[in-house]
Amino acid sequence: MSATELDRQVIYHIDPSLEYRPEDASQKFRNYTINPDDPIQRRVFETYLKMHTYQTVDFVQGKRKQYGAFDKIRMPIMAALEKLNDLIDESDPDVDMPNIVHAFQTAEEIRAKHPDQDWFHLTGLIHDLGKVMAFFNEPQWAVVGDTFPVGCQFAKSIVYRDFTFVLNPDNEKEEYSTPTGMYERHCGLENVLMSWGHDEYLHMVLKNHPGCTLPEEAFYVIRFHSFYPWHTGGDYDHLCNSKDREMLKWVQEFNKFDLYTKSETVPDIEKLVPYYQGLIDKYLPGDVSF
Repeated sequence: MSATELDRQVIYHIDPSLEYRPEDASQKFRNYTINPDDPIQRRVFETYLKMHTYQTVDFVQGKRKQYGAFDKIRMPIMAALEKLNDLIDESDPDVDMPNIVHAFQTAEEIRAKHPDQDWFHLTGLIHDLGKVMAFFNEPQWAVVGDTFPVGCQFAKSIVYRDFTFVLNPDNEKEEYSTPTGMYERHCGLENVLMSWGHDEYLHMVLKNHPGCTLPEEAFYVIRFHSFYPWHTGGDYDHLCNSKDREMLKWVQEFNKFDLYTKSETVPDIEKLVPYYQGLIDKYLPGDVSF
């Protein structure tokens, strides 16, 4: 089946009469209802439906090879951040504004609560920087949204889990049908193949950058901040080792700022740039290969 034919099936699978309200639908953030008459909710659902259809072991392995060449563009971190001025996350049901605003909102809230952890401030600023993939003609379902392991059973806490994986080809593969799938119990998340998106991409980019001196905690936050089924849903502990469990507290601490700083209040980005440029010079100097 061609990608175009499959795409038609995915869109067709959206039942216009479908209504879905999760148990926590009254909460202010991450309210993943399905309402075909609401353009934002429909956009979010369509993004996840495509993601959960196309994200397979083969797809992820292909993307890791493709982007692992780091041959898209070389630029300094601040220039990459400025590109986010033109990006609105199609998977986000909470806000509809350029991603650079969210980057500075997150960083500033972390700075206020953790003034002595400057690496944490910078991590908040750059955590979504992998979304520059959207400017390399990558569809948003392969860039944004919650992440999850491929190659094993899809956990119940994944957003829209019961509606969106029916056309995923890996559903037909017996070796991926158990909670561990192609992995060993407690193998460690570093050995797990995660769905492809901005978290994985930026993690690879920073690991490849010879000047990067961010601590291991930052790398965990960057790679797993969208892994909501783990850090919030409580799933996939059977794949974790002791290091993962120790680092989980940092991912959960970061989530407080990544999620709950979303608002319509726009920080004075121009005024904040000198402080954050100093952190970039300290932890991520020079041009970075994307």
